[in-house]
Amino acid sequence: MSQLRCIHSLIAVLFFTVILIISNNGVDAFHKVHPHLQSVSRISVSGKHRTGYHFQPPRNWINDPNGPMHYNGYYHLFYQYNPKGSVWGNIVWAHSVSKDLINWKALEPAIYPSKPFDKFGCWSGSATIIPGKGPVILYTGIVDANKTQVQCYAVPEDLSDPFLTKWIKPDEYNPIVVAGPGVNSTDFRDPTTAWFKDGHWKILVGSRRKHRGIAYLYRSRDFKKWIRAKHPIHTAAGTGMWECPDFYPVSMEGTMGLDTSVVGNHVKHVLKNSLDETRFEYYTLGTYFTNIDRYIPDNTSVDGWAGLRYDYGNFYASKSFFDPTMNRRILWGWANESDTKEDDIHKGWAGIQAIPRTLWLDPSGRQLVQWPIEELNSLRDKEVEISNLKLAKGDYVEVKGITAAQADVEVTFSFSSLNEAEAFDPSWVNAEDLCGKKGSNIQGGVGPFGILTLASNNLEEYTPVFFRIFKASNKHVVLLCSDARSSSLKSELYKPSFAGFVDVDLSTTKKLSLRSLIDHSVVESFGAGGKTNILSRVYPELAVADQAHLFVFNNGTVPIVMENLRSWCMKSAVIN
Repeated sequence: MSQLRCIHSLIAVLFFTVILIISNNGVDAFHKVHPHLQSVSRISVSGKHRTGYHFQPPRNWINDPNGPMHYNGYYHLFYQYNPKGSVWGNIVWAHSVSKDLINWKALEPAIYPSKPFDKFGCWSGSATIIPGKGPVILYTGIVDANKTQVQCYAVPEDLSDPFLTKWIKPDEYNPIVVAGPGVNSTDFRDPTTAWFKDGHWKILVGSRRKHRGIAYLYRSRDFKKWIRAKHPIHTAAGTGMWECPDFYPVSMEGTMGLDTSVVGNHVKHVLKNSLDETRFEYYTLGTYFTNIDRYIPDNTSVDGWAGLRYDYGNFYASKSFFDPTMNRRILWGWANESDTKEDDIHKGWAGIQAIPRTLWLDPSGRQLVQWPIEELNSLRDKEVEISNLKLAKGDYVEVKGITAAQADVEVTFSFSSLNEAEAFDPSWVNAEDLCGKKGSNIQGGVGPFGILTLASNNLEEYTPVFFRIFKASNKHVVLLCSDARSSSLKSELYKPSFAGFVDVDLSTTKKLSLRSLIDHSVVESFGAGGKTNILSRVYPELAVADQAHLFVFNNGTVPIVMENLRSWCMKSAVIN
């Protein structure tokens, strides 16, 4: 081995409350205000766990990606940003531009509180490019200390400026949407990218009525005067407040993306909502009935907390956009920290954006598939490759020759038999609970097998990303885990065993693939070609910088063959 170069009643309410406590990703809701902390800024910034190629500004707090778009040769990313500190507060719309979605130049904030309709905050929203006129930003303005929320718009001051540096908020029509009768004005936010149909522009705004999530629909002929439809486009009981809704079409054939206004029999629609109560997201696939402006999820999409997720880890407030230059739909998502607010103040920064992902409809029609944008490959440097390595039960083999703290790893595993797969208990409906019960150190039949990322030399610390296969009554069940419980010797951290089930048919192929983007405090993994994805935030004390290691392992009785592993040292992106 050493010669390898690189190797719903009271019960319902109580249930809701308990789930909320254990499911909110271990962090405070990011709208929680810490007045005594939100303007505390460190003179120096800690680089210990800062990322090398994920997007994050040089200092301070960030959260939701807002209004990503491509316009006149540049990609634009707007995001919620605290210019004065590293906890949530003082929020503005920060603005960066890029030619390649990887290297970014920061500009002055595009939007900040300056009007009566956004005096107390400029919260999330979207961008829409109006043909022949240019981009328009829709965002949520906070009117008063009670957090009354209205929808506002802004336009570029100078369309000839390639960076669209300055934005103005016309007084004549702002705010363009206010909560009407029966609408909860303090939970009424995050307007979507608009689509055009039958002479009207249309948007959604997220809200709730008690525990029912709601996406209200508004129509406009001129993008200034908006009227609420008689009914929401969709609601779902028991889901709570719908933040950052996203609504867009995906083609039923191929991987090409579609403009948000495309409709027809050749597309399905996606409705994604970020759940304020749980700090995770879910999406459904379904049909948009344009004649009545209703969206009906397919019967294969669970419409609730147990629904499909883009990412089963630390990934929230996501926003997609159509990139016309390459006919693709690109997804951005925010990954909060999993340490404490005191840690964030000490570091001088908090929050990153996940690597932008291309997404499309899986050929099965039951789910979406995601993959890191191809531009990321430009950061790949030194490569190490290993082929046909057999892993017996208990084998741990180090992959040497790369910068294990900043790497891109692609690996394919195969297995000759599924006869020894463990029996699957039908009560195991929660993948994260199952991962917590059957971690990488618990021997199994077929698996656990995978990689140990950000590992210390003697494995005092490591973050395993692994598969485990079970035998159900009529199929095999595949579990993908990214388990942070052993990621750090530090105890005051949220260290979950993130996990998701993988929808693959092992009767046709006895192979599973994994790609993991490792970036100091991030392990962003894509299972089975992007069918199940998990982003973990971890903070090792020993496995830092050049003291980090990467291993492949098998802890199941069935031998596993690592058919091919390719790993690259990753150069740092230029982000200023």
